[in-house]
Amino acid sequence: MVVIGAGQAGLAGAYHLRRTGFEPERDFVVLDHAPAPGGAWQFRWPSLTYGKVHGMHALPGMELTGADPARPSSEVVAEYFDAYERRFDLRVRRPVDVTAVREGAGGRLLVETSDGTWSARAVINATGTWDRPFWPRYPGQETFRGRQLHTARYPGPEAFAGLRVVVVGGGASGTQHLLEIAPYAAGTTWVTRRPPVFREGPFDEGVGRAAVALVEERVRQGLPPKSVVSVTGLSLNDAIRQGLADGVLHRLPMFDRITPDGVEWADGRRVDADVILWATGFRAAIDHLAPLRLREPGGGIRIEGTRAVADPRIHLVGYGPSASTIGANRAARAAVRDIKRLLTEEPVAA
Repeated sequence: MVVIGAGQAGLAGAYHLRRTGFEPERDFVVLDHAPAPGGAWQFRWPSLTYGKVHGMHALPGMELTGADPARPSSEVVAEYFDAYERRFDLRVRRPVDVTAVREGAGGRLLVETSDGTWSARAVINATGTWDRPFWPRYPGQETFRGRQLHTARYPGPEAFAGLRVVVVGGGASGTQHLLEIAPYAAGTTWVTRRPPVFREGPFDEGVGRAAVALVEERVRQGLPPKSVVSVTGLSLNDAIRQGLADGVLHRLPMFDRITPDGVEWADGRRVDADVILWATGFRAAIDHLAPLRLREPGGGIRIEGTRAVADPRIHLVGYGPSASTIGANRAARAAVRDIKRLLTEEPVAA
């Protein structure tokens, strides 16, 4: 078996494989293209401290305790993942780029990588979204003389000192960026495709279950999964309230074109800008599965539980309804249960 990815979902999958009795290197391998432990967390911006992280659930079998909330989350979580890999002897191979998963002989799958090819009876795909930042296209984008960057390369607020910044996107990242950048920038402008929805009250289990159910329904229909924020709205915490009161979170509708000096609307309104920051989310990093033709006409992969309907040997963990830290843990456990059932008829082979 092959586990692709060593973020939360991949490590949870490897843990449950070990707990079920499978041995790393003999029965399964974990492949990760990142240079070090930490999954996508290791690439988060320095100003995202651990204390600002919402809903970070521990990996199965080992709690994250005693973390300094003032430290960057990239450091805290990377150290935690590293300790986790060593404690459970998961033997993650990195950096390894998976280039394709295709049909092999005898009902097996071939996982082609930068470090050779593995033959597997089953694959747990846990590649997440970080490697596929979504960049919308707008007329005139190539003419802009300033800087354009995506959340994936956000350097922290100090980099925007004295600059006029347009932040695009109505999700959690967009609002966090705005609140951080505003004290440093010469001016900020917030634009979104749809009016943001602010949610009162805590993000409790009931809200979480409802959000997962809505995302799950899209996946069942073979549609690309939406983000959690698009389903639940933005939590109206103290920082958001202050940003609304100060006018930092004054939202404008999406502009119609980009000019060399900024952005412009069809009614003639314009905003000059030095930077356009695209906080426009990510898409599932699943291009390596393309040879298996798993995508439905709607553009997504239809799954039941964690299994791809078009090929039940492929389990997607951290995709759609399991794209959260707690969801990934649960989905990993379910995937391993299914894989064990699949492999009971024949000897396990890596």
